[in-house]
Formats: sequence, C-alpha cells, structure tokens
Amino acid sequence: MKSARSTPGEGVGCGIAPLRSEGGHRRYSRYQLRIAARARELVDQGTPIEAACRIIVLEDQLEEAQRINAEYRRAAETAGPSAAA
Repeated sequence: MKSARSTPGEGVGCGIAPLRSEGGHRRYSRYQLRIAARARELVDQGTPIEAACRIIVLEDQLEEAQRINAEYRRAAETAGPSAAA
C-alpha cells in the first residue's frame, strides 16, 4: 500500500505538498490537514487512495458551486423582481 509520503509525482497523497520550515520540517495548512484527514477517513473505509483523492476534489467542487449558487441567490433577492426578468 502506498503512503501519503510516497515520492512526488506518483499520484498519491491527494497532491498535498507541504511548505518547509528553515529547519526542513513540514508545514501543512489547515486546508491540507482537512484534506489529509478526509483522505484517511475514506481509505480507512476501504476506498483506494486514488479514488479518495478524486472524491475529495469532487466534494470541494460541489462545496464551491453551492457557495457560488448561494451568492447568486442572495444577489437576486436583493436586486428585486425586476432584475430577474
């Protein structure tokens, strides 16, 4: 089984590439940690890592689309009925 620390370019680890401190320590963002936790959850349930990464990408795209849709709805509501015509 491949780990998230596999060689870069192998297509594992959901593309999580941490920054490095001056001392060489990995520095992950909160977003990267959230992705890693979600990937671990899916892999623990038996999902292959490549599929888990794809699921995470799709979940993020859905969340972003829902956010944009909510913004459009709020803008349409504040613009009034004449703007929708």
